[in-house]
Amino acid sequence: MKTTFTIAIDGPAAAGKGTLSRRIADEYGFHHLDTGLTYRATAKALIDAALPLDDEAVAEKIAREVELAGLDRDILSKHEIGEAASKIAVMPAVRRALVEAQQRFAGMAPGTVLDGRDIGTVVCPDAPVKLYVTASPQVRARRRYDEITAKGTAADFEAIFEDVKRRDERDMGRADSPLKPADDAHLLDTSEMSIEAAFQAAKSIIDAALSRNN
Repeated sequence: MKTTFTIAIDGPAAAGKGTLSRRIADEYGFHHLDTGLTYRATAKALIDAALPLDDEAVAEKIAREVELAGLDRDILSKHEIGEAASKIAVMPAVRRALVEAQQRFAGMAPGTVLDGRDIGTVVCPDAPVKLYVTASPQVRARRRYDEITAKGTAADFEAIFEDVKRRDERDMGRADSPLKPADDAHLLDTSEMSIEAAFQAAKSIIDAALSRNN
C-alpha cells in the first residue's frame, strides 16, 4: 500500500495547468509544486549573487541549494527571471539536480500534485495519474494577453503569440526531457473548455485512480 499518491500534470505555457493543479491540490488536500518555479528560483539566486548564467557547474551548485518550500510565484514570474531560467533549464546537470529535488517532493504524504513540462515522462513516470493539459497557441496567447491587460499593463498580442510559439519550439525541441505527453497521459484540451469543466474532467480521472489505489 503506497503512503503517497502523485498526480503528474504536464503541458505548454498558458494552457491552464497551473490553475488546474492548484485547484486539484486544494480539493484533495495534497502538496503542490509548480516545477517551473524551481528553475526560476535557481535563476534568481544566480542573478542575485551576480553569478554567470552560462556556467553549468555553478548553476548546478545553486540548483542543489534551492528550497522548494515557499517559492514565491509573484516574485519569480518576472520576465527577466523567466528568460534567465530558460538558459539554465537546458543544462543537463541543473535538470538532474532539480529533478532529484522534485522527486523527493513527490514522495510527501498524503499526496502531491506536480506540474511542469516533464513530470509524467521524467520526474514521476510511475505516477498513477498523468494529465497533459494543452490548448491552441492562439488561445494560450490570448489568455496571457488578457491576464496582462487585466492588470492595467499594455501588451502586444502578436509579440505574445510569437513568444508562445517560440517557447513551445524550445520546450518540445530540446534534447534533454522535451515536452511531450507521457504514453499513458490523459489529454485535456482546454481551448474550448472552462477551468471548471477541465477540473471536473480531471477529478473524474483522479477519483477513478484513487479508488483503484485503495
